[in-house]
Amino acid sequence: MGTQPEPSSTPRTALNRERVVRAAVALADEAGLEALSMRKLGQRLGVEAMSLYNHVANKDDLLDGMIDVVFSEIDLPASDAGWRTAMRQRAASVREALARHPWATGLMELRTTHGPTSLRHHEAVLDCLREAGFSIENATHAYWLLDSYIYGFAIQEASLPFGTPEELVEMAEIVLPRVPAETYPRLNEAAAAALAAGYDYTHEFEFGLDLILDGLERLLDSARESGATVH
Repeated sequence: MGTQPEPSSTPRTALNRERVVRAAVALADEAGLEALSMRKLGQRLGVEAMSLYNHVANKDDLLDGMIDVVFSEIDLPASDAGWRTAMRQRAASVREALARHPWATGLMELRTTHGPTSLRHHEAVLDCLREAGFSIENATHAYWLLDSYIYGFAIQEASLPFGTPEELVEMAEIVLPRVPAETYPRLNEAAAAALAAGYDYTHEFEFGLDLILDGLERLLDSARESGATVH
């Protein structure tokens, strides 16, 4: 008779909701959201797909948890910073999180069931703006405007055919010969300026963000000068 295999001396990590959700995030990071399925997630965790439903109700519940993980990586507005500095830091943190998890960009504000981390994040941003003196209407406008810019920028950045100044140079060497300067002088002018400056997309993000913050600051100052009630 053959001998029975000895049981492993290494205890198996118990499956729980956090482990399932974080494994799903890792899978989406590697292969995109379209590659995420309960079957593939089960394979990654070494379990049958059906056992995952002991920890997440369904695919939507899984996505809600994944989005909450992304929100957990975003810095909350610092309470000891001015509103402008806090919004600037928060915007940079959102952009960095979306760069790590590009699959999440179109989902961050579309979920109808928000996790606790997502709710804390939204509450903290609105609280920062309200404490700065924005009316509830203007605080809401500011939040929507900032998020529209940040998420829109993340989508555009993810679709760029280059990621570094070096890759931009390589692309320009291929594209510019097909764009004659005599026909498209402004395009060539813009390309030359970008190449000469060692183009960095972060600068574009900060440029647009500062324009928005400048406008919000003027809005706040105008409300104060008119004596508008802030609460």
